[in-house]
Amino acid sequence: MTEKLRIVFMGTPDFAVATLKTLVEHNYNIVGVITAPDKPAGRGRKLNESAVKVYAQSQNLNVMQPTNLKSEAFLDELKALDANLQIVVAFRMLPEVVWSMPKYGTFNLHASLLPNYRGAAPIHWAIINGETKTGVTTFFIDEKIDTGAMILQKETTISPNETVGQLHDKLMSIGSELVIDTVKQIENNEVTTTIQPKNDNLKTAYKLNKDNCKIDWTMPLDAIYNKIRGLNPFPSAWSFLENNGETVSVKIFEVEKEHTVHSNTFGSLKIDHNSLKVSVKDGYIIIKEIQLPGKRKMDVKSLINGYSFNDDAKVL
Repeated sequence: MTEKLRIVFMGTPDFAVATLKTLVEHNYNIVGVITAPDKPAGRGRKLNESAVKVYAQSQNLNVMQPTNLKSEAFLDELKALDANLQIVVAFRMLPEVVWSMPKYGTFNLHASLLPNYRGAAPIHWAIINGETKTGVTTFFIDEKIDTGAMILQKETTISPNETVGQLHDKLMSIGSELVIDTVKQIENNEVTTTIQPKNDNLKTAYKLNKDNCKIDWTMPLDAIYNKIRGLNPFPSAWSFLENNGETVSVKIFEVEKEHTVHSNTFGSLKIDHNSLKVSVKDGYIIIKEIQLPGKRKMDVKSLINGYSFNDDAKVL
């Protein structure tokens, strides 16, 4: 049995809140919570607090929001907490002086079955790449990104129509349970670790940006379908729409697919009273939910009722 745990938790978005909440509900001693600084957001540039900060303050936990993880003032404050374990969920890369500080180390929860999908967006890329399974991994942090010795893993299936939003919530729940299992092993001095295998053919969870979220309508039907659901609802797949002599950028959310043979140009649209189909290789992408510039997300029936398409409208 180890000495009584004094835990510092580090995280920022909703995904991390589930784990912090589970730790609190299991009565673990959280001596500090580290999260991102407040950021201006929206038109009024009002300061936006992280989901972790909002929850931590509701539990009267000690919150720290350093801008520089190497600053002397922050490091002194962190040392003063006298934590013997640090837990990281959806935070940023830590300097060695931080992750090596506690007696029992610093472990991270990552939303993939490591060593595959190291990086910033593992949930998105698992769906975009058409995986049928994924999972969560806890591992001790080292000097590189997501490469440390693995502690525990839990696998789950990805259903053929699952979106990144749905998978995110599933992994958030599974992940919080895995963190508790990991803490119990550390508490009982029962941790065994597995070194991540070295492999040149690993799949990577690249950071998402405007370029890799754009839909390429020349790709096969299934690849386009996977990309759109792998970005729905956040940050969303997008495309140019050319119609009535102007080209605008549109976001595409919910879609269905139809496998069929046709001779239409890829990207051309088939429109009737209730449906909007995009011609692609091997069939059609049926758009169910879309967002025009400056408008709210809407279902396609509403779009067709209030927006006129010319005969040669297309997506690019």
